[in-house]
Amino acid sequence: MQESEEVQCPYCGQGMELVIDTSIPQQRFTTDCEVCCRPFEVFAESEPGEILSLEVQA
Repeated sequence: MQESEEVQCPYCGQGMELVIDTSIPQQRFTTDCEVCCRPFEVFAESEPGEILSLEVQA
């Protein structure tokens, strides 16, 4: 099951929507900002159908 969450780029502050697969309890991945194109890390904890925590780091 996938859920979406709004996050802000840690570099430029642009808001963007991330889609998280909540069937995976803990995730760590890198994605690029849609505006400034700089990569940042995403840390997510979830349970099926719910995002428990979501953190972005430069």
